[in-house]
Amino acid sequence: MIDRKDPLWEQICAEADQAVAQEPVMADFFAAAILSHNSLEEALCFNLSQQMGSSVVSAQIVSDVIAEALQQDASIGERTRRDINACFDRDPACETHFMPILYFKGFQALQLQRVAHWLWSQQRNVLALFFQSQISEVFAVDIHPGAKLGSGIMIDHATGLVIGETAVVGDNVSILHSVTLGGSGCVTGSRHPTIGDGVLISAGAKILGNISVGDGVKIGAGSLVLESVPEHVTVAGVPAKIVGTPREAQPALEMDQNLSDKPLG
Repeated sequence: MIDRKDPLWEQICAEADQAVAQEPVMADFFAAAILSHNSLEEALCFNLSQQMGSSVVSAQIVSDVIAEALQQDASIGERTRRDINACFDRDPACETHFMPILYFKGFQALQLQRVAHWLWSQQRNVLALFFQSQISEVFAVDIHPGAKLGSGIMIDHATGLVIGETAVVGDNVSILHSVTLGGSGCVTGSRHPTIGDGVLISAGAKILGNISVGDGVKIGAGSLVLESVPEHVTVAGVPAKIVGTPREAQPALEMDQNLSDKPLG
């Protein structure tokens, strides 16, 4: 039975039905992944656990842990819904709302990190670090369970993404592949970046140290950011310098990685 109180889940099921009609050979796949489940949370438990299960820790155990997290912390499901919509709204390759759940490893890794972060907050560090290790092995994405990630986040392509333990990422942020939110040196405590809302972090950018990136910032591809960045500017280069002002209030929503913004002065 479809959860009629959840318009997004209704939409996902309708899209899955349409996909089966277009490609009947995929009927069993969509039945197992989407249509046999009563809610988005159930589908997430199944699909994510299938990716994470191993010969030592079974998919069923992983599924039970994910279900526990979703039940204990309703905000995880709320953030997941915003993440799905972020993918659909910002990625031209995302033609349906089920695609992130089934096919997009950036989305999948992000949702598993949300579970790992919940475990970390419950002092279940051993299991949280197992999740981190499996996420890294399966998806080539390394996000520490201690990192605090907002909602409406899109991680595009995702391969090579690294986010450190004390990093903080705001809402409505878009991050591309090979990005690092890392530390600098051997300092302890807060040692990773804080990223504001609406920030676009382009492919290959490295943001290092206990610095802040303000709301509405655009960071150019391949940039090395070593100092804090004020709100609503475009930075690029090695090391990164302010090169302009984004035309958009939240560059992450438009995904325009060109540097042809309004110049300074």
